[in-house]
Amino acid sequence: MLSLSRTDQAAPPEHDGTATRDTSRRDSSPQDTGRTGFRPDVEGLRAVAIAAVLLYHAGVPFVPGGYIGVDIFFVLSGFLMTRLILGEIETTGSLSLGRFYARRARRLLPAVAVVLGGVALGSWLVLSPVERDSVAPDLLASALYVLNWWLAGQAVDYFETGFQASPVQHFWTLAVEEQFYLVWPLLLLGAVWLLRRLLTTRRALFVVVLGVGALSLAYSVVATLQAADTAYFNTFSRGWEFAVGGVLALVPLTRLSRPVAAALAWGGLGALGAAILLFDEQTLFPAPWALLPALGTAAVIAAGTAAPSLLPQRLLATPLMRHCGRVSYSWYLWHWPALVFAAAVVGELSASQGLVVVAVAWVLAVATYHLVEQPFRRSPVFQKPRRAIGLGVACTVIAVIPGLVLPMTIPSLPTKSQDQITGAPALSRGDDAVQQSVEAIRPEPRAAAQDWPRNYTDGCHADRPETASGECVYGNPDADRTVVLFGDSHAMQYFPALENIAKKRDWRLVPLTKSGCAPPDVSLYNDALRRYYAECDTWRQATLDRIKEQEKPDLVITGGRDTYTAMRGDQHLSQEESTKALRDGYTSTLRQLRGTGARVVTIKDNPHPDKDIPSCVSNAPMNLGDCAVPQDVAYDYPHVADHAAERVRGVRLVDPTSMFCRDGTCPAVIGDVVVYGVTTHLTATYVETLTPWLDKQLASLSVLP
Repeated sequence: MLSLSRTDQAAPPEHDGTATRDTSRRDSSPQDTGRTGFRPDVEGLRAVAIAAVLLYHAGVPFVPGGYIGVDIFFVLSGFLMTRLILGEIETTGSLSLGRFYARRARRLLPAVAVVLGGVALGSWLVLSPVERDSVAPDLLASALYVLNWWLAGQAVDYFETGFQASPVQHFWTLAVEEQFYLVWPLLLLGAVWLLRRLLTTRRALFVVVLGVGALSLAYSVVATLQAADTAYFNTFSRGWEFAVGGVLALVPLTRLSRPVAAALAWGGLGALGAAILLFDEQTLFPAPWALLPALGTAAVIAAGTAAPSLLPQRLLATPLMRHCGRVSYSWYLWHWPALVFAAAVVGELSASQGLVVVAVAWVLAVATYHLVEQPFRRSPVFQKPRRAIGLGVACTVIAVIPGLVLPMTIPSLPTKSQDQITGAPALSRGDDAVQQSVEAIRPEPRAAAQDWPRNYTDGCHADRPETASGECVYGNPDADRTVVLFGDSHAMQYFPALENIAKKRDWRLVPLTKSGCAPPDVSLYNDALRRYYAECDTWRQATLDRIKEQEKPDLVITGGRDTYTAMRGDQHLSQEESTKALRDGYTSTLRQLRGTGARVVTIKDNPHPDKDIPSCVSNAPMNLGDCAVPQDVAYDYPHVADHAAERVRGVRLVDPTSMFCRDGTCPAVIGDVVVYGVTTHLTATYVETLTPWLDKQLASLSVLP
């Protein structure tokens, strides 16, 4: 199944470089720029970008950096739009914003409305109710061109990432470009007006574009180093790429000699090839490494401006390249939904299957280009700005409708009350290991992803940027006995059961947990941030100090996810090396905890299902066996906590396997309760049903204070 990862989110769009007027050439394309001339090599450069994206998303293994097509398109848009604006200002002394926005509306919005309608239909046909529920807000954000900010917000939420990719997540790039189209002409007009008495039009534009680009690049570097996943979608951290193209449109490139132009052309293509072949998911983006494809694109454009007859430019201008570039906007719009829906139907796609799906998307792209893009773009009815803008508004309204209608098609399972469910005791009573069907359930599958413990919703779980836990206390704050829950979100998920036990046994319960920060005393790599997770080391040490000096607990209960990547210096360790480092680091932490005088319990990590459990349950409530996971698959990861517990005298291990699996199977629903919420995290509802079992386990280990 396609998964929601940074690279899936990185698909670049084919976007607008339209002319100020249609030409009489039969092969007139979106790269017409009126008085400044048509650039067939630019059309071919679009083909390079879309080919990289398509091969990458199809799963072809030798293009791990194919996502850099986004940088190619952003630079192209900056170049073409700035050249268009410059040409009109120099010719007429001003810029008609009405005509500018009208061109964008005719060119871009009709196809978007068609594709979003198609995505809504495809979602209704092949996606589960839970998946449709998550697609609906994505459709709305896509139609309103704010998907990049929506995804950035989800990236901040540690628990939003699931198994199934959204069929419209690639629209984030269109959102960035539309925001650029909205602001760029206003910015350039403002620059000309403010500096009109000091500088010529071209120089005024150059100063502003260069300044904006420098500021954006500096911001992008800082933002990427802090949180690469959110910076990736941030319009402000992408603005410098448009500025690179804008600078190209403002400098006299025709003065370059032919040998220099040839060096730029070949060097630029080489830079793009290197980025496509050598970059991967761990490459820091969008800065500083996006400089390589951005400057490579700029070099190819500059060479074509100075010497359009160079061999690289002729290769880019071949009929096949120009055809791919011409239909690349529609091809881009269709290819990702096609891949997502195909994966939803047949499962994980091989590279060959992915290429077949991409080829089918080309058919849709060609049809959309000829039946939607070109007719609206060339229609005499919409040449007047007012009508074209009206068309754009109508298309936006039409595009919004699927996002509003799709939720109405989603069936819901009746929700049982807390006193009507059985949960974990269903396994301990010897009931069937795999519940085969359910007519009413808790939580409703669409709500499972938000079924988190109270301490999380109270804001008492440290998020990624935080380096210290809050002063949250549960149970009896004045109790003589203190119990600390210490670890990551896999430890946090046991809070509902522990809170019940704390109330029963008169404990002062202190949850000290942090997203993605496991107890092992070892440096970790954060996949979302794409860097060393320094905040984790700071938090862990501060928390250990707090446990020793402030809390002085009677009992520490710790746990965490076992599947982290450890680091040694700047190097990522292999899985085998990471497992050893995690086990050694966990042993060190457990010894430090024992050194406080507290009794220590560590909880073995829970099963890791290989599918989105809420989605499966919502799609097959009468065939829950299809949602169960074989135990050997669910536990197919290196174990850390149990190995470490064996090394430290006095540390007790709680093994919850029997509460999740029976007879080699780990059910998705136990006692009418959905077991898992987001990916491998347990629902708070299910954990609460573990209360009697966990209380008994702690009592049997003779660790209860």
